[in-house]
Amino acid sequence: MQTVILLTISNIFMTIAWYGHLKYRSASLWLVILISWGIAFFEYCFQVPGNRYGYGQFNAAQLKTIQEVITLVVFSVFSILYLKEEFKWNYAVGFILIIAAVFFIFKKW
Repeated sequence: MQTVILLTISNIFMTIAWYGHLKYRSASLWLVILISWGIAFFEYCFQVPGNRYGYGQFNAAQLKTIQEVITLVVFSVFSILYLKEEFKWNYAVGFILIIAAVFFIFKKW
């Protein structure tokens, strides 16, 4: 659970760093890059420990899968609430397919 929490916090910072500036298209690119780098520092402060603590309990492929699922959930919420974008039916279908991928990656065969 600690790994998931750390990776979720990391992903919140990552999403803000990568996409938060989209509402401020008039801001100069160099300023947006510097601010994004500053925010991304905090992403790494949570992601590195999250992966370090999780490795052993999960293998690398499982950690990456957890990260991708968290990324999609955090980004979906961010894009709806912050960017005011619509969540479309095909996004839901894509997420269902990703859930299928999670099943295959975590299933003990």
